Amino acid sequence: MSYVIMPRRQGVEADILQHYRQVNASTLGHLTTEGYLPGLRPRVEQCHMVGNVVTVKLFPPDGAILREALLLSQPGDVLVIDSSADEHCACWGELRNLAGLIKQLAGVVVVGAVTDITALRCQRLPVFSLGISAVTTRSLAERGEINTSLHVMEGTIHPGDLALGDDDGVFMVNARQAVELLPQLLLKEQQDQQKRTLLAQRLKACCSARQ
Repeated sequence: MSYVIMPRRQGVEADILQHYRQVNASTLGHLTTEGYLPGLRPRVEQCHMVGNVVTVKLFPPDGAILREALLLSQPGDVLVIDSSADEHCACWGELRNLAGLIKQLAGVVVVGAVTDITALRCQRLPVFSLGISAVTTRSLAERGEINTSLHVMEGTIHPGDLALGDDDGVFMVNARQAVELLPQLLLKEQQDQQKRTLLAQRLKACCSARQ
């Protein structure tokens, strides 16, 4: 066994995480492209994920270290799993998803594939992945890393980052950036809601005039 397991990091304070529950991924995408993970797709519709990142580095087909990651994680965390060494070898499925629900994870992000997609959709835990596969990892317990930096998609994800995801995609935001961007994000969400209400009123008036 060759595991590297570093302590969990809480990079973003709970009050900042709470504010981000009001923020959509596309709102963040209006302000920056930094931290966006292209190609990741939600496997659950109408989801919204905000949480503290716990990173996992896999060496497919070995997925055994995910058990240790689930044990180490805390309620509200997001597991970010780098399984990109074999994007067709699914590392996350129905049973691990149930364990994630018991652990009260905020979500799971897999840079790679997931399996048991019908069950994942029914269980409703926010899960994002590059793909879906019937080929899966095995519990070899040979190699793996927890809470080390992940170098994926031409960027770096650190344990303790903030993960924000919904039906439009996923961002990873470092603690400093999360604090700096928050006032602008909350203001834009407020402005967008005002515009949404105004346009809805205009649309209703327009439809009434046509009747």
